[in-house]
Amino acid sequence: MSQKILIDEDYQDKRLVKFLKNAGHNIITVNDVGLSGSDDAIVLDYARRQGYLVLTRNCKDFEELHQANANHPGILGVYQDNDPLKNMSFQNVVRAIANLEAAGVPLTNQFISLNQWNY
Repeated sequence: MSQKILIDEDYQDKRLVKFLKNAGHNIITVNDVGLSGSDDAIVLDYARRQGYLVLTRNCKDFEELHQANANHPGILGVYQDNDPLKNMSFQNVVRAIANLEAAGVPLTNQFISLNQWNY
């Protein structure tokens, strides 16, 4: 299944974009749509209007936005650890999204930590 995903400024590495596109997802970044440096609320509003999930490592701010208004296509958060060896690789992110899809988890109006789906 293909997802429409907007990658937040903090996570728009070209390798991640390539891996996600190779997995069949429709990927755009905040740079692609001219939102670089924009407030997170503006990024989420753009995603909401265009029907894109947001993929971010800025979990705290986007979780707060989600709690303030849970009407959005979905937010996929990737939490970072103080130990870099525990962080998710780009391949892990792609696998976690595939695991979510395989499980049939509804994404709309949800904030989901991808770290829990990395198996």
